[in-house]
Amino acid sequence: MRWAILAVGVALSAVIVPGITYDSGVTLLVVVALLSLFNAILKPVLVIFTLPFVVLSLGLGIWLINALLFLAVSKLVDGFYVHDFWSALWGALIVSLTNFSLSGLLRTRRGPKTPPRKPDDVIDI
Repeated sequence: MRWAILAVGVALSAVIVPGITYDSGVTLLVVVALLSLFNAILKPVLVIFTLPFVVLSLGLGIWLINALLFLAVSKLVDGFYVHDFWSALWGALIVSLTNFSLSGLLRTRRGPKTPPRKPDDVIDI
C-alpha cells in the first residue's frame, strides 16, 4: 500500500511541478522502488548525520534530505528527470503531503488500532 501511495505522490509531482517528468509506468515503478530503498537505508543515516541541522531548522532539514534523495533517484533512473534542486524540493514536498494525507485517510478507515477498553472498577491514581 505504501508503494502505491508513493507512486501517486511521484506521479502527482510530475503533473504539478514543471521540472519533473517520467517516461512510462515502468519507470515510475523503478523510481518508487528506488525511493523506497533510499528511504529505508540512506535516509536514517543522513538524518543522524545532520541531526543538529534538522533540530535547528525545526524539521525542515528532513524536507531537504527528501529533495536530495529525489534528485539522486533522477540521476540513477533513465526516463525520470528532475530539472534542478528547486524542482526536487517542490516534488519532495508534494510526495510528502500526498503520503501524509493518503496515509491518514487510509488509517481512519481501518478504525482504531487499540482495542476498546472495558470498564473497570479500579481507579488508577
